[in-house]
Amino acid sequence: MTFHSLLTRALPSLAGLLLVVGTVSPSRVGAQAQPPGVSLSTRYVAGQKTALMVLPVKGTNGDSVAAILSRDFDYSDRFNVVSTSSAPVVNGPPNYALFAKLGVDGIVQTTLLPSGWVRVALHDVSKKAVLNSKDFPLPSTALSPAWRSAMHGVSDAIEEWITGQRGIAQTRIAFTRGGRVWIVDSDRANVTPATPSGMSPQWLPGGRGLVYSVLDGVRNPIMMTDLGTGSQRTLASSTGIEHSSPSVSPDGRTVVYARGSDTGTDLYAMPIEGGAPRRITVGRGRASTQPTFSPDGQRIAFMSDRSGHPEVYISDLDGTNVELLTAAAFGDRDYRAGPDWSPDGRLVAFQSRNGGTFQIMTINLRDQTVKIVTNDGRNDDPSWAPDSRHIVFSSTRSGTRQLWIVDIETGRSRQLTFGSEARLSAWSPRVLPQ
Repeated sequence: MTFHSLLTRALPSLAGLLLVVGTVSPSRVGAQAQPPGVSLSTRYVAGQKTALMVLPVKGTNGDSVAAILSRDFDYSDRFNVVSTSSAPVVNGPPNYALFAKLGVDGIVQTTLLPSGWVRVALHDVSKKAVLNSKDFPLPSTALSPAWRSAMHGVSDAIEEWITGQRGIAQTRIAFTRGGRVWIVDSDRANVTPATPSGMSPQWLPGGRGLVYSVLDGVRNPIMMTDLGTGSQRTLASSTGIEHSSPSVSPDGRTVVYARGSDTGTDLYAMPIEGGAPRRITVGRGRASTQPTFSPDGQRIAFMSDRSGHPEVYISDLDGTNVELLTAAAFGDRDYRAGPDWSPDGRLVAFQSRNGGTFQIMTINLRDQTVKIVTNDGRNDDPSWAPDSRHIVFSSTRSGTRQLWIVDIETGRSRQLTFGSEARLSAWSPRVLPQ
């Protein structure tokens, strides 16, 4: 069976998708563009990818535009990006028959406009038509972090045209390095310090800020920083008490964190705008920590050693209806920790000690099935991307502990950070289009 026939079966409403980046006449765009609000949705089938070609882009920084789009589509793990080395020259409407012979299903055609905006047209090769097009604004300072972020947003919009789900190229990852919180783009560019100190960062909704813990040996507070203004605020602080592993509710109104003392470590919840903390767990000398919210904000998963060894539990936000999540899937007394609840609510990722080292696993909340995601080096601290398909985690596989990203459908992984040790990462929410 040919690739094109596989694609036709997998994507019946969008067979032969072509994304072309190049010059498109305004009259043609106007005639072919979809009405506002119409998504080009497809039924994605695991293991099958759409073949896309991003054509060369003329003008200053055109090479950078094409490179960013191609890399973003590649990193999404939903597309095969076809090399342009054998592509026919496109000056106007593409010769669809020639692209079809190259096995291309979709072309992305981009024009850099005099206004500083970028025009993108999405072509379907088999239908020989423009399926969608749009002009996107770009910041005036080309190649700046803001400009690159805007280009990632273009990639995400195109992916939404194709799959019905916005991409994750415009997201960022916060992590701990050298006693402070840093941020890196999802394509590993723009590594930037975000706080003067701190660890275990978590994102506020919309990526507008971070909540994190600071271990200063005195008050050990939970802090919040606004990434737009740089302002900081203390959320929880007590002398002689260790506050750690904060988690922010999906609506941004509540923070749950671990509060440790000589009598044990328990989870507490408090309004993020201030107020008295409310105790969630009663460990009686045991430790409950590493909370993560369910997508609806009504439940939490967390690590506790109340059974004598660390396992992952789930409870309602008020601490009732506690369930042991991981033990039934293993039947041993070992170590499971670091849970993170997937944004679609189906899975919880966690780290598990197997054969003397730690690996990342997922457990399905419906049927309790477990999947091993990693198998190389020591792997900890999983955090889901907003697509519920990719996970960022820390790993020693490169010799030093660095951040890696894995696609749970294909197992494909890539290194995100380099240099000094990096760990305790958190993937940002999607940046919503303006």
